[in-house]
Amino acid sequence: MDHICGVTFAPFAPGKCLVTKEAKESLTAMKERTNANFVMFVPNALQDTPQSETITTGEESATREELTDIILFAKEELGLRVALKPTVNCKNGAWRAFINFFDEDVVCEPKWGNWFKSYTEFQLKFAEIAEDLGCEMFIPGCEMVMSERREDEWRKLISDLRGVYKGLISYNTDKYQEHNVKWWDAVDVISSSGYYPLGSWEEQLDRIEKVVKKFNKPFFFAESGCMSTEGSKFVPNNWCLEGGSDPDGQKEWYSEMLAACEKRDWINGICLWDWPIRLYKAKDIDKYIKYEFYEKPAEAVIKDYFGKKR
Repeated sequence: MDHICGVTFAPFAPGKCLVTKEAKESLTAMKERTNANFVMFVPNALQDTPQSETITTGEESATREELTDIILFAKEELGLRVALKPTVNCKNGAWRAFINFFDEDVVCEPKWGNWFKSYTEFQLKFAEIAEDLGCEMFIPGCEMVMSERREDEWRKLISDLRGVYKGLISYNTDKYQEHNVKWWDAVDVISSSGYYPLGSWEEQLDRIEKVVKKFNKPFFFAESGCMSTEGSKFVPNNWCLEGGSDPDGQKEWYSEMLAACEKRDWINGICLWDWPIRLYKAKDIDKYIKYEFYEKPAEAVIKDYFGKKR
């Protein structure tokens, strides 16, 4: 697997957003300003609550035509490799990691079987798009922690996907969960979300390395990032953190994370979270204190690292 110098572009973008001139200008800037060779698109779907059995796409999700337009632009105009990671979220704001049901079916209660049926239909629809457009990777799940114990269902899903999509298949588990997934042998690439606190990277990479060696699979961080909010470098996974602007703290976190990863030859890349669909002005970075690193000090650190790893 070629090394991934990747960025997630405009995750969960609703319909009509990805086909604008503004979006393509931003994606072009992403490649030029970061030295990225890989982009990840994250189509969105929704279920009402973590205990809902039905997954729907609508105006909150990009259409097949919109995804086709931006993926072909990324591949043909910019020369980027592309991953598609369709992701389900909950309308009530609960984190998708908490999607969960009783392990044994109970009459009149929501069931894993019904949910996986809906989830499989959702994933197969996007797998067909990935195959038709020649996407280099497909990731049918992100941080679905409570569901990961349902090994048989995940193996069946991946088997069904292989009937449609012929490229590399991964699964994006959450931080601290790499050693808990028992079915890594079913995918081509192990991946996880790298949101580890400043000062803990060496310890966490030691732990992850044992998993990678056990399954003898390529590994990359399908997500990794830190907000430019005060304190985020110590809790980079907390997207609800409130505080003032701290772009230097974000740079410090990125410098440590990238330096730690560079020393591990088993890490086949990183896909950073995330790049905005609309570019803001440099003077306004203190108004944009989430995971964006555009025009912030961390951007130069990332560009230098990707420039060496391409």
